[in-house]
Amino acid sequence: MLCRLDGRWLRRLPVLQLGARGLPPAPAPTGGTERPALPAWAVASVSPVAPGGTSGWYEALAASAPVRGAEEVLLSAHAATGLPWWGSILLTTVAMRGAVTLPLAVYQHHILAKVENLQPEIKNIARHLKQEVAVRANQLGWSKRVARITYLRNMRRLVSELYVRDNCHPFKATVLVWIQLPMWIFISVALRNFSMGATHSEGNYCFSVQEQLATGGVLWFPDLTALDSTWILPVSVGVINLLIVEIFALQKIGMSRFQKYVTYFVRGVSMLMIPIAATVPSSVVLYWLCSSFMGLSQNLLLRSPGFRRLCRIPLTKSDSDTPYRDLFAAFCAKFFSRK
Repeated sequence: MLCRLDGRWLRRLPVLQLGARGLPPAPAPTGGTERPALPAWAVASVSPVAPGGTSGWYEALAASAPVRGAEEVLLSAHAATGLPWWGSILLTTVAMRGAVTLPLAVYQHHILAKVENLQPEIKNIARHLKQEVAVRANQLGWSKRVARITYLRNMRRLVSELYVRDNCHPFKATVLVWIQLPMWIFISVALRNFSMGATHSEGNYCFSVQEQLATGGVLWFPDLTALDSTWILPVSVGVINLLIVEIFALQKIGMSRFQKYVTYFVRGVSMLMIPIAATVPSSVVLYWLCSSFMGLSQNLLLRSPGFRRLCRIPLTKSDSDTPYRDLFAAFCAKFFSRK
């Protein structure tokens, strides 16, 4: 049909009929309590990318091979156990922390114990080297700057030789972080993909997984794809992370300025995790809570003298026969003692 506009005849555009294309009409809003909607930034990454467009870094991460592997692990664990999704997430977290991070944490403590036992020898070498350099500086007329550089260069070499001799370079103690952090990220992204119906694993079960998560919760969070409107899960994540930081801080006596700054930074990150956890699906926050709780349990277990002997972690001067009593006393002295 034609219509007249400003002296010209234009063809009227046809009305778009969704039903004619076989597309279902938009569902009418139903009554009842609506679940909390995800924020705009939380759903932006699952939006389709225009042809020829470039996807962002998160889209690349969400579709990466490690995330697909994490999705397969979660799906396999859920299928093998037959548990609801909250139980499957909990069991998978416990299994992975026990099979991967606990042995690495034992190795980390093994390295740190060796480094601690080397400190008396390092102090003795430093004292003798300082005397040697002072004598040579007087003989050869070195300036203070030259003497200091000579001392530091030789001290670095001697300490490195000690680390090689005992096979305990401190960098080896960081292997736990380099494995645990990526694993935490990949599983978090995989669970978010499930919750948003954007899984990149093979198969056509993404929507069924999303539907299962929508009814796979428990207690006050029955829908694992929704936010926790009570904030119980996010606050619990922040509190447990703070407990881990405080246990580490109480364990250290006479921390350096750098260690104090790092402790303050980690405390800030733990507090920042609370509002972040309140903006992601409950399935992700449940995983964070289980992972943090396992981390706290792991730290307490590694303070046990019996467990340290079982793992053949070398004895150190700072070891205690009553670590939990000492930890409780230090905690009470720091937070509840009257000044």
